[in-house]
Amino acid sequence: MKTSVRISTGLLLSFLSFSVLAQIEVSARAETEVVETAATGEKIVKRIDATTVVPGAEVIYTINARNTGSDPAKHVVVTNPVPQSTVYVDGSAAGDNTDIMFSVDGGKSYAHADKLTVHDENGKPRKAEAADYTNVRWTLRSELQPSRQLPVSYRVKVK
Repeated sequence: MKTSVRISTGLLLSFLSFSVLAQIEVSARAETEVVETAATGEKIVKRIDATTVVPGAEVIYTINARNTGSDPAKHVVVTNPVPQSTVYVDGSAAGDNTDIMFSVDGGKSYAHADKLTVHDENGKPRKAEAADYTNVRWTLRSELQPSRQLPVSYRVKVK
């Protein structure tokens, strides 16, 4: 018997911007991919809202930050947790013109994937793996201009 897991888009979103007249509107979406076969036999991959998923399924989280203000937004940072009962899919974080970092301590500190370490059951440090990640952070390398948006995404696998 398969157990289903409810997926919520009410994720913890952290957003930083230091421009007084920049206003940021943030939205998040959780989706899964389904493969359909067209009448021609061609396979078509579509995304649908992930409301209920089963263990082993992949969920794609897309976070969209939009500057609705009149000034460019500076120092834009979007942070999102890897939800409980899921594991980050290695290499899946994406975001144009962003610096992507990860946390293995619940968001207290961040580093690039190749710099992260955790301690094994004997207390010895080892290189962190994707399954150790607790949070993902994207830092925009430039200003987010008015009326522009910053879509970022990552995938997780349901435990």
